[in-house]
Amino acid sequence: MNPPLTPANTAAGTAQRADLWKPVLLRALAALAFGAVTIFWPAPSIQVMGWAGGLYLLATGLVLLWGIPLAGFPRDGMPGKILSAAGAGLTGAGAALVLLHGDMVFGTVATVGLALLGAVELYCGIRYRGRHLLARDWLASGIIGLGTAAILPFFISLGAHALLGVAGGGAIISGVLWVLSGLTLRHDARTASAKP
Repeated sequence: MNPPLTPANTAAGTAQRADLWKPVLLRALAALAFGAVTIFWPAPSIQVMGWAGGLYLLATGLVLLWGIPLAGFPRDGMPGKILSAAGAGLTGAGAALVLLHGDMVFGTVATVGLALLGAVELYCGIRYRGRHLLARDWLASGIIGLGTAAILPFFISLGAHALLGVAGGGAIISGVLWVLSGLTLRHDARTASAKP
């Protein structure tokens, strides 16, 4: 999915660590677990929606924060600062959804969190296109996040099942994307470490 990391296609100051695949796969698992809940829970309550969506955003934010240095970005430089802001915002949005329940609360908070993450990832994807291993994944994930955020408010009046369906659909699509990326990164890291 991604080209192998070489000095020619690495942005200055963004030398990824070999264990970059770990946060990428954890993010994918969080998204797929949330997506599975939205599919297999036939009649979720408002509390289930709040807990499921909140834990998904919280886990995604924490994994994003953990993965910044592994992606080769210092936290005090760009895009480390905006990725940190997105991770912190997503973590806060997740905590809010765990504590506060309601269709309007979920629709609003999830929209803001997903839009923030989507915008930051789209920026990183465009900014580092062709120069970072995750650039194409950020582009795709950013578009998915912004698309989910754009349509989520239209489903607020339809209740928890509809809101979870929309949010879960976006999570499943991005989860599959991140699984492929994580497995590719893991394979590339193992191949590089096996070379003499």
